[in-house]
Amino acid sequence: MLNLYIKIFLLIICTALSTSAQTFGFGCLGFVGGYGGFSYQEFKATGLNGYVNYYNQLENTIDPVDQFNSATGYRVGLNFFRATFENGIIVTAKGFYQYLSEKNKGTVGVGVNNDNYSMDLTFKNWSLGFDVGWEFTKVISWKILDGSLNFNNVTLTQTTDLPGETIVNKYKSDSGVFGYSIGTGMIVAIIKDYVSIEGLVGYTFLKIDELRNDDGIQFMSDIVLPAIYPALPADNFIESGGFSAVIQVNIGFPLL
Repeated sequence: MLNLYIKIFLLIICTALSTSAQTFGFGCLGFVGGYGGFSYQEFKATGLNGYVNYYNQLENTIDPVDQFNSATGYRVGLNFFRATFENGIIVTAKGFYQYLSEKNKGTVGVGVNNDNYSMDLTFKNWSLGFDVGWEFTKVISWKILDGSLNFNNVTLTQTTDLPGETIVNKYKSDSGVFGYSIGTGMIVAIIKDYVSIEGLVGYTFLKIDELRNDDGIQFMSDIVLPAIYPALPADNFIESGGFSAVIQVNIGFPLL
């Protein structure tokens, strides 16, 4: 039934657009667009990097842990429909899943008894979006505005490898923390309506106040610092997002 409703919905859209001499980029009920590619995201992790600074100073760090500033990964998604107007304007509605990660390592210990330590930060998000573009040649299109609403899930995994023992601590954000992205880009058609390469740059809003483990303990809340050290910003794990970029391949395939 769901597939039937989707087809009816697309048929109505196609009928309405055809009255204004519009066409679907991947074909009305003939094609749907899928895509996948590489993602890059910058962010300002005030709280997390405050902890990293503390750890490097107080835990006998031999090789210090780097600060967290950016993450890389992949994005896969689906263009629900793409409508092309007579004047070359393109409107697309889409959804996608994105996975990003950054893993930093350090070495702590005294003398020959060194402990290997790592922090693995991961972002998983589901998103709904739209874009408005302009097909000014048969090969090149300008994506004038690309926007999406993002529902983020963030996880931090700390791993310490001791002689004969591995200690793992995992902290997670609330599920589906809201954010958004806005950007612009270019599309180069390899096979018109079937295969294209797309590049996108923009800004992503991302804010994560806190992470907690399975017992409900907030990350950094149980750390007692010497008086000479400033308090750690436990409620500002990731203060803001930043520059983002995506390179992806778009592929059209038959819907019916």
